[in-house]
Amino acid sequence: MEWMALLLFACAIVVLLAGYPVAFSLAGTALSFAVLGMLAGVFDESYLEALPNRLFGIMVNETLVAVPLFVFMGVMLERSRLAEDLLDTLSCLFGAVRGGLAMSVTLVGMLLAASTGIVGATVVTMGLLSLPTMLKRGYAPGIATGTICAAGTLGQIIPPSIILVLLGDVLSTAYQQAQLSQGNFSPETVSVGELFAGALLPGLLLVMLYLLWLIFLAIARPQSMPAHPAEDARTDLASRVLKALLPPLLLILAVLGSIIGGFATPTEAAAVGAVGAMLLAAARGQLDRACMREVVHRTARVTSMVFLILIGASVFSLVFRGYHGDELVRSFLSGLPGGVFGAMLVVMLLMFLLGFVLDFIEITFVVVPIVGPVLLAMGLDPIWLGVMIAINLQTSFLTPPFGFALFYLRGVAPASVKTGDIYRGVIPFVAIQVLAILILAVWPELATWLPEQVY
Repeated sequence: MEWMALLLFACAIVVLLAGYPVAFSLAGTALSFAVLGMLAGVFDESYLEALPNRLFGIMVNETLVAVPLFVFMGVMLERSRLAEDLLDTLSCLFGAVRGGLAMSVTLVGMLLAASTGIVGATVVTMGLLSLPTMLKRGYAPGIATGTICAAGTLGQIIPPSIILVLLGDVLSTAYQQAQLSQGNFSPETVSVGELFAGALLPGLLLVMLYLLWLIFLAIARPQSMPAHPAEDARTDLASRVLKALLPPLLLILAVLGSIIGGFATPTEAAAVGAVGAMLLAAARGQLDRACMREVVHRTARVTSMVFLILIGASVFSLVFRGYHGDELVRSFLSGLPGGVFGAMLVVMLLMFLLGFVLDFIEITFVVVPIVGPVLLAMGLDPIWLGVMIAINLQTSFLTPPFGFALFYLRGVAPASVKTGDIYRGVIPFVAIQVLAILILAVWPELATWLPEQVY
């Protein structure tokens, strides 16, 4: 009956593709299989008795409190028009450089990723603000759309990212399970702060590779990336750059610096970020009753979605284990040719393909708890594994024809921009993502060095 676990997984994917809500699809499919199994006498109902403890564990999990706080910070910064000021200022700063606007979009995407950590919001915001300007100033549609999509997905990997918070919590549990299965009854843990530190250098590496590609394009195809006219420059540019960059940089330093420096937990740092975002909005004259109502409502909707999916995924994982699916996955991955390399390759390919149809929350809550303990028991570093998963999902969200970032941008792009332009534009950035994964696979120290130094 172990194959019932695979049938359960396949049915859940089919129900999700049919368009039903994720949380109800996961829980409903799992409960249906559990009832059928109990009627057939092949499923032990005692597995479902662990569900109340699972739910209580979610309720008292202090790390997960960081999720609504980081969401609040991101929505508040988006509402305060931070991206608009940053883009306007940096485009003036790099105006005399050919391709400077594309570089500005990349840098603003990096700053927004470190400030908000919400991919969809970043892609939509950058698409609304920068795409019309880039097209108006003569940029090739493919280059403009590819740059915006790539910059928008940096929120997957550059901390404080929502996916890193969720992934850190799931990997911590998986790491403890892996150690217990090996007879270590005093297991070590991995914290969200360690994952933040591990993702910092790979995230900056991606930004550097993006910028190098744009510089190459500016040299090889100068007609597709024109410079700004000289009259666009502003006389008070230095003060405007300082005014636009200093507040978000201070906020990022306060959040990330307090976590990596060990002065605050991710939850405490998220609270600092939420208050800092409110202060930035107040300084810009955007913090009023309507703003607070909108931000609180959007935060409540996103947070409710995340935790409802987490509850549905908990039911799914219990039923999956009830059919001994974890043992089937362990035996399958352990028996693959190539050992750890073969198992890691198969898991990365599976997550890449699932990224076409599932959001990172579902993959984090459903797939990682199944394959994580097996991979970690093979001796993989949990920080390195978490960063590899994050970059892999970021690549999946960029890849045509099903990447989520492409759909986000298509929804706000003008009709003059063809879908084919978007697809062609992101292909070089997908290649850069694959290159970054290969670099990280060859030099895992990129992800493990900083956490070792700090922690």
